[in-house]
This record gives sequence, C-alpha cells and structure tokens, in this order.
Amino acid sequence: MTAYITDFVLVAVLIIGITAFMGVITNGIGEKIFGGKRRTQFTDESAKYRTGWKMVGGKKS
Repeated sequence: MTAYITDFVLVAVLIIGITAFMGVITNGIGEKIFGGKRRTQFTDESAKYRTGWKMVGGKKS
C-alpha cells in the first residue's frame, strides 16, 4: 500500500509540474512570436508609474 501511495503522489506531482512548466514555456514562445511591438506593454507601463520612486531595502552601492 505504501508503494501505491508513493507512486500516486509521484505521478501527481509530475503531472502538475509538467503542466505548469508547459504553460510558462508556451506563454514565452507566444510572446516572442506573436508579441510584435506590444511585447513589453505591461512592463513599460509599470516602469512608467515607478519613475521617481525612492528605492527601499537592499544594500547601498
């Protein structure tokens, strides 16, 4: 019974992990191929709002 549960958990983790990894890979490929000029739309907007903000935390250079 222990071997069955171990196999079941292992297969479940592999299926969930592979599915999540495939989503990330597919999204990256889709953005590179079909992104066009709007590929960085959301990161550009985020950077625009963050201009002038004071940096917090981390080590000072």
